[in-house]
Amino acid sequence: MLIFRSLLFYLVYSLSLVPHASLCVLFGWMLPLKARYHWFLQWNRFVVWWVGVCCGVKYVVHGREKVPNEPFVLLSNHQSPWETLFLYYEFRPLCAVLKRELLRIPFFGWALWLLDPIAIDRSKRRGARDSLLAQGRKQISHGISILVFPEGTRGQPGQDRKFFTGGAELAIATGAKVVPVAHNAGLYWPSRKLVKTPGTITVIIGDPIDSTGREARELTEQVRVWTTHALEPLSS
Repeated sequence: MLIFRSLLFYLVYSLSLVPHASLCVLFGWMLPLKARYHWFLQWNRFVVWWVGVCCGVKYVVHGREKVPNEPFVLLSNHQSPWETLFLYYEFRPLCAVLKRELLRIPFFGWALWLLDPIAIDRSKRRGARDSLLAQGRKQISHGISILVFPEGTRGQPGQDRKFFTGGAELAIATGAKVVPVAHNAGLYWPSRKLVKTPGTITVIIGDPIDSTGREARELTEQVRVWTTHALEPLSS
């Protein structure tokens, strides 16, 4: 039954993506950037709702009251496709930092390009850092927050992984606060696996961290330690 429900989920997921992305490409360019976020990311909201209805993957969020009113740099652990959908609409407008190759995907990538993401070439580490800082400054100056996954790629729940300093460097360079987020989505929507496991994803939003006068490695380590502690009771 879990396999059937997961297959049904992906069928509706795929059938809903193409028409929505096509409408975004055809008409989205007429809208201001922040209005595009509101319209384009309704598909993300639908998918998070649909995986709950179809596969029983629900969620609960703790700490919404801690989110600053001004633009910030959100640093989240990365376990699942779920958080890439949820975080972008939950904290919108929130600029994506993503692989440049994603923009070449028909329909999906074209619509994503209209959201003016920070597209980086991961094979050129110095160039990727420079792109993050330059484009991140621009987005924050326009009132748009930035989401960075400091682990870089998705990992398994419970896996102790290195955090890269790019997100902290951006926060320090712009004076933006860092908002740490931890979640256990990988337990219920595991990366690169078909079957979804019914259950409730827990999302924890930490206290904003002032980046003024901080050193990037120290700030990144503070977020890593907080994330590790936040995930300890959620990893099983």
